[in-house]
Amino acid sequence: MASPVVIVTGCSSGIGKALCQAFHRQGCRVVATARRLEAIDDLKAQGILTLPLDVTDSVAMNSVIDTVLAQIGRIDILVNNAGFGQFGPLMDLSPAQIHAQFQTNVLAPFELMQQVAPVMKEQRSGTIVNIGSISGIVTTPFSGAYSASKAALHSLSEALRMELAPFGIHVVTVQPGAIQSNFGQAADQGLTGVLSPDSWYAPLESKIRARAVLSQANATPVHDFAEQLVALVMKPHPPTTIRLGRKSRWLPLLKRLLPPKLMDFLLKRQFGLTQMPR
Repeated sequence: MASPVVIVTGCSSGIGKALCQAFHRQGCRVVATARRLEAIDDLKAQGILTLPLDVTDSVAMNSVIDTVLAQIGRIDILVNNAGFGQFGPLMDLSPAQIHAQFQTNVLAPFELMQQVAPVMKEQRSGTIVNIGSISGIVTTPFSGAYSASKAALHSLSEALRMELAPFGIHVVTVQPGAIQSNFGQAADQGLTGVLSPDSWYAPLESKIRARAVLSQANATPVHDFAEQLVALVMKPHPPTTIRLGRKSRWLPLLKRLLPPKLMDFLLKRQFGLTQMPR
């Protein structure tokens, strides 16, 4: 198809915004979405259709899909990018915080896939791209909620990849490594109210904050990541799993090769848990 129609969620900054620009440069008809339309005014100025979307709002999802079909008539690629990272010790996170993490990172993309798949089935073609994370493969201390949400998204992607294949729909799981974005800053801000003076882990606050911003250490430029990803996604038969960005290959390899107890020890030592008093 000469000009595939692409919907991208979470486009206000970072990966989402860069992907919109990369797809646009490839001649795609891009639909950029974000909770706040003013946050993507720059994309609108570049000729990209912008629509408001809170991915936790089912009505808003329906409205976006209906608008795209009414104005353009088809949906060829869906990129589930919207998400956030709730970091902190699991003992200090509330059930509401865990629910919010899964609502945005797992349930929202799942619902959007369910709504878009019938359109693609009728077209007999389409590609769904789910932005996971290597954190869904390599879980570290203080990333339990985020890692669990990305692991769940990976599993949903794998199942849907097989279930939707008979209908000509590709499902691609992306597992980025360290990519330059505002993710670390937002994750650090998300620790507000989580770390309290009476926490078991109060002495490790600096380690916990270091984990929240770890993805920005020696990170791959986001535009390089976006260009590579778009080139792979737009292939007639895209890869089932894509790992791009620094640490995206060697960390999962390390996880596979090292004995679990050794991997645990190395991660506990890195984040200060081996020095904790009992």
